[in-house]
Amino acid sequence: MHFAVQQILCYFVVYIRYKVREYQLTDWLPISKKEVELRNWTEIDVILFSGDAYIDHPAFGAAVIGRILESQGLKVAIVPQPNWRDDLRDFKKLGAPRLFFGVTSGNMDSMVNHYTANKRLRSDDAYTVGGKAGMRPDYAVKVYTNILKELYPDVPVIIGGIEASLRRVTHYDYWSDKLMPSIIAETKADLLIYGLGEKPLLEVVKYMKKGIPLSNLTNIPQTAVLLPKDKEPGGKIDTKVLFSHEECLEDKIKYAKNFRLVEEESNKWEATRLIQSVGEQKVIINPPYPPLDEKDIDFTYDLPYTRLPHPRYKGKGEIPAYEMIKWSVNAHRGCFGGCSFCTISAHQGKFVSSRSEASVLREVEKIAQMPDFKGHISDIGGPSANMYKMEGIDLDMCKHCRRPSCVFPQICPNLNTDHQPLLNLYEKAEKVPNVKKVTIGSGIRYDLFFDNGQRIAPNAEKYVEHLIAKNVSGRLKIAPEHTEREVLKKMRKPSYDYFYKFKEVFDRINAKHGLKQQLVPYFISSHPASSEKDMMNLAVKTKQDNFRLEQVQDFTPTPMTLATVIYYSGYDPYTGKMVETAKTQDEKKQQKMYFFWYKPEMREVLMNRLKKVAPNLVDFFYPRPINKSFTPHHARKKPGSEQKKGKG
Repeated sequence: MHFAVQQILCYFVVYIRYKVREYQLTDWLPISKKEVELRNWTEIDVILFSGDAYIDHPAFGAAVIGRILESQGLKVAIVPQPNWRDDLRDFKKLGAPRLFFGVTSGNMDSMVNHYTANKRLRSDDAYTVGGKAGMRPDYAVKVYTNILKELYPDVPVIIGGIEASLRRVTHYDYWSDKLMPSIIAETKADLLIYGLGEKPLLEVVKYMKKGIPLSNLTNIPQTAVLLPKDKEPGGKIDTKVLFSHEECLEDKIKYAKNFRLVEEESNKWEATRLIQSVGEQKVIINPPYPPLDEKDIDFTYDLPYTRLPHPRYKGKGEIPAYEMIKWSVNAHRGCFGGCSFCTISAHQGKFVSSRSEASVLREVEKIAQMPDFKGHISDIGGPSANMYKMEGIDLDMCKHCRRPSCVFPQICPNLNTDHQPLLNLYEKAEKVPNVKKVTIGSGIRYDLFFDNGQRIAPNAEKYVEHLIAKNVSGRLKIAPEHTEREVLKKMRKPSYDYFYKFKEVFDRINAKHGLKQQLVPYFISSHPASSEKDMMNLAVKTKQDNFRLEQVQDFTPTPMTLATVIYYSGYDPYTGKMVETAKTQDEKKQQKMYFFWYKPEMREVLMNRLKKVAPNLVDFFYPRPINKSFTPHHARKKPGSEQKKGKG
């Protein structure tokens, strides 16, 4: 009892200290010369340039990298959203760092951030104060790096983040409609770190602190370097050679075959080195590290983040991306879904790395003590909400596996899909003082709930009931993506039958608990293999299910996805067959309009289209109103019939 009282008193003291504490400017990494001077630094070891506003939160890559470098005793500064249009004072204000510059476009590829699927310029930017657009350039990594190389030719530049990671080999760029070489060849950066960069970054720093120049570090796992064709990288590593960039330009099929090799190696536990020639140089892509273990991933999330935007933004408006994740917690990384349109596995890897329960709960406790917390944790999840602690039963089998997906075409029998650890985490988070409710905002992978595609698995039954009864805030987001079998195969997604099975479970549990919650399905148009007929069928099925779709997207080709490779080349490197794809803006608009049959402004254009291609569906979507004063022809009485009847 005495120990329990001590624990309560200790927690109370920590709680009060957090409540009354006001952060100092030096609690953030410095972003100005004044803040560097406040710390009495005479030099800076590393300066990071980012396309995002600086938010000191573990959901923002620049903050994570900054805190990791700081944990190694380095003096680190961040320059968020530097102005590249003026006299470049933002690039000059902190001078040259002792070790290197780090460059990232931010949490999104800058082109996806700027443009819609039909290449229209977006009017906002969720990673900027006030949602203001135009605070970063197109191809931000390239622009920032080229400026730094011009100003400081002798200072090494390391590029990373999602934009650099997904452009590490020859890739199709949708916005310029052409193949582009590896981003390291375009930028002349000294090193590229791909994927989630903690391990390679720590390794690089370890050697640089010993005085070893970055130019000598050519064989660090999960990095890419650019070398002359006649120079060999260090280390004895199994190597495979890709078709050169020039060969890809001449032959789309070679580009597609490259992708298959890159994807297979990216998804392997024990991968090989890849080499691709670009002009008179070659890109060396070293194999990735194995997935982070629990200790490593806990280390990242336990660093001393304030979880707040930098004070320079105070009173200037909200940062939409921060408001969205302000009260959320990331429990794991990676995704074994392998969806062909998704970049998560290419960047984070297909193997899931999960935090310890204790680490997640520490973060929940920290959130619960924040002064403006109202009691609602908005998410405990990851790329998919329900992959926490899921991995191979026999990890030795996983180490030799090349499958891009652990769940398609069927769930791997070696995959542990037990939901109990995640359920335990929810239940403990809900008991943290000051937490009134925990909801799940990440998308649910509902095919993981079913045994052999049939009944709901016993180990998922309790989780699903708890989720629907306690962790849904009126609406639950799920992603069937499409309804048609052949399209779903190209997406690497399960049959739409799984959606119906989950909907039955969802409705049953809602009825049991007296709830009236909604399922909000997410769909994609214009995906490779999706025809106009497929979109009609999607519209018919979702209308029959009484859905008026809101969460929809037209397929946007992004670097390093199978769907993008098919879109550009017309060829599926896994089947060896050609695939039809909507490519023109008219074709894409034609597909997308079927989502919105219920909108008044779409009625005329869709009716006209249906009359041409599927006249039998016009009445299904737009039934003619019944005229009550109208009498069918067969029921009409002939003129004078009453008089004749009377005479008789």
